[in-house]
Amino acid sequence: MQLSISDPKSGKAYSKKIEEAGIFLNKKLGDTVELSAIGMQGYRAKIAGGSDKCGFPMHPGVSGLARKRLFIAEGTGFNAEKRGERKRKNVRGNVIGADINQLNLRVSEYGSVPLSELFAGEIAKPKEEKKSAKEALVEQSLEQVGKVEIAGDSSKIKGKAKG
Repeated sequence: MQLSISDPKSGKAYSKKIEEAGIFLNKKLGDTVELSAIGMQGYRAKIAGGSDKCGFPMHPGVSGLARKRLFIAEGTGFNAEKRGERKRKNVRGNVIGADINQLNLRVSEYGSVPLSELFAGEIAKPKEEKKSAKEALVEQSLEQVGKVEIAGDSSKIKGKAKG
């Protein structure tokens, strides 16, 4: 299960993947959960939302575990494009079951260790510079020929060469 833990004080969100979701089963949206079972000692969080394995969002107005098809005008699972627009949308119930894939949690009580330190090792690495497909093909063909040093010059050439 993927957890998205948001910190209202700093405005940052942290992501954590867990294998065992036992502490969340049969809880409802809005319930408060102790997070010591997932390695966050002293922290408590409120369940704010989530989605199931197919991507359907949990709706607070639907009781139980089942998936329902609601005719809604606003709220979870629907963003109206025009004023007064309504649509029939699939949503999940407000109880967490085994088929829930992602949960949104909002921290309500803090522990002794700050969240930034708990998730310090899980910060994403900086992205590498990506090459366009054309640059990659040019570089690959020049490496096969054996002229790697002119690969940098080939990206500066614009248009077709006449000659």
